[in-house]
Amino acid sequence: MDLKEKIRVIEDFPKEGISFKDITTLVKDKEALQYTINALCDLIDGEVDLIVGPESRGFIFGTAVAYRIGAGFVPVRKPGKLPAETISYTYDLEYGTDTIEIHKDAIKKGDKVVIIDDLIATGGTLEASAKAIEMLGGEIVSIISLMELTGLNGRDKLKDYDVKTLVQYEF
Repeated sequence: MDLKEKIRVIEDFPKEGISFKDITTLVKDKEALQYTINALCDLIDGEVDLIVGPESRGFIFGTAVAYRIGAGFVPVRKPGKLPAETISYTYDLEYGTDTIEIHKDAIKKGDKVVIIDDLIATGGTLEASAKAIEMLGGEIVSIISLMELTGLNGRDKLKDYDVKTLVQYEF
């Protein structure tokens, strides 16, 4: 299945010059969704204890993959969204910083973790998620994403990890 045919591209959204990749057309198509979840699962090598999904589209794919492979799921959220004690990781953006949080008790030392998201762009959120997981003692098995914007060089930021994607766009 050609997943690019299932992903709607909206030019100049959310602002001029951006070519937005809209996954809502993919996830509403039951065959495309099943194909995508199976394809993401096929990219996982070895033992996995937990799937971690960054807010918010990582939740869509991450929970389904976790269910299918028999792993647990851990959300990574924006500050103030998780109810229990958290650790945070702040990372640089082109103009400023951003922060992610994860529950302090979500990952145990030695847990084997796969991070699943919908998109690798600059790699900042995924790198921050990986660093937070490592701060808690987790071992990153791989970082897997539905799409990658290759022109933004997110893989450079993630060079220390096994990175896999299903669909690539130049940007």
